[in-house]
Amino acid sequence: MERRKFIARSAALVGAAAAVRGTDLLDVADSAAATLPSSALPAALPWAAIPVAPPITDAERLARIEKARRLMIRNGIDAILLEGGSSMFYYTGVRWGNSERTFAVVIPARGELAWVTPAFEEQRARELIKFGTDVRVWQEDESPYRVIAGILRDRGARGTIGIEERLRFFVADGVRQVMPRARFVSATPVTAGCRMIKSPAELALMQQANDITLSAIGSTLAALKEGMANKEVSSAVGAATRALGGTGDGGLVIFGKFTAFPHGSVQPQTLKEGDVVLLDTGCTVEGYASDITRTTVFGTPTQRQRDVWEIEKRAQSAAVSAAQMGATCESVDDAARAVITAAGYGPDYKLPGVPHRTGHGIGLDGHEWTNFVRGNKTRLEPGMCFSAEPTIVNYAEFGIRLEDCLYITENGPKLFTPLSPSIERPV
Repeated sequence: MERRKFIARSAALVGAAAAVRGTDLLDVADSAAATLPSSALPAALPWAAIPVAPPITDAERLARIEKARRLMIRNGIDAILLEGGSSMFYYTGVRWGNSERTFAVVIPARGELAWVTPAFEEQRARELIKFGTDVRVWQEDESPYRVIAGILRDRGARGTIGIEERLRFFVADGVRQVMPRARFVSATPVTAGCRMIKSPAELALMQQANDITLSAIGSTLAALKEGMANKEVSSAVGAATRALGGTGDGGLVIFGKFTAFPHGSVQPQTLKEGDVVLLDTGCTVEGYASDITRTTVFGTPTQRQRDVWEIEKRAQSAAVSAAQMGATCESVDDAARAVITAAGYGPDYKLPGVPHRTGHGIGLDGHEWTNFVRGNKTRLEPGMCFSAEPTIVNYAEFGIRLEDCLYITENGPKLFTPLSPSIERPV
């Protein structure tokens, strides 16, 4: 569709959406950048037709706790200790911002969950806690680590304690000092053992997040104008994301030669005819993340830009095809890298070429276990989710990255979003 007609049609859709939702789109950096594209979704649906997934149920969270217990027993771990963050939310539904005051939950292999909270936060904590009635407090002049140690001893967890990987050092060290005879190990076999395999409910939330993100990207790219700053475009995609119901502040937007910097440049950038445009963004729905990148050209692409884009598309397609149940993670990286190396880039991480792994795990965290990278012999199982994003970087010219997320099924990989059709039609 011709660009002006495309934007006009999209503007009508988003205007209706704003009226229904009560969303004020006047704060968008460029009002057209908040419009919905007619072709952003596989079925060319407006925002209202994006399936809305229900939140995770209490029953599913309780099942996760029971799986964690089984994994603790299998790995010889008596209990795991979690602070506020993705893993606490995953198991309990509690969101808590971390500060210097320790708030934590103990999930034992046997026995009831127990919570540790600053005394003055007890009432707020009890409002949030659904699982476990044992809530223990510590006053400002008391040690939270002794409270945690007391819980562990009461649960018979005197031997091996699993520390979640993002639990801060001062908390882990404080507990270690009051339990010198205990052994402290990584809780990753438990947390990753649960979280790497997504349930149908989790996949549905991730699908919604991906649908929103692709729509926001499509509308933003359709509304590009010469002279726009990359920060304006980032603000516009963030506004479009929020109008569609996702949680997100914007995206990584890079123009011209700076697209060779995989995570952007500090240099100010203003859009001009012929620039390569890279937009990498995502959002969350009920905490579950999306991550999509589209690369296009503002104006008419040169043959060189087309050629490199097509190499990148073939590499991404090879990665997706290789992501079969039972394959190793490193074999997916090998498949993408082989295409790019055969085109004359690299080898390995040598530039011009591929500067990073082919993909990362994704779920409640935008980057989580495990990765499509050389040396990772983890075998793919149904329910695992990844990004597929090989990148071609040439600092003398530009960079091209295409990124979509997928999940593993018994019948092969399934994409959350369709691959980018062409350099002229990025979504």
